[in-house]
Amino acid sequence: AKRALQEIWMAETKAAAELAFDAFIESYPPKYAKAADCLSKDRDTLLALYDFPAEHWKHLRTINPIESTFATVRHRTIRSK
Repeated sequence: AKRALQEIWMAETKAAAELAFDAFIESYPPKYAKAADCLSKDRDTLLALYDFPAEHWKHLRTINPIESTFATVRHRTIRSK
């Protein structure tokens, strides 16, 4: 399931993401019914990433850009204790 979800958000194009999305929705409801329902309900929101220019996708896919920015500060703080 993790690999199938990664194929959605790491797709090269919106069309490829939609195909991966449809494949997940078709194959995983027996085992992950709640996840498939949740994804189906929020499909447009989840695929909104692909409405932006491709050069922005790398930055939009990051999980926590604020924490990444301060990672070096936290690293130095821990070492100084």
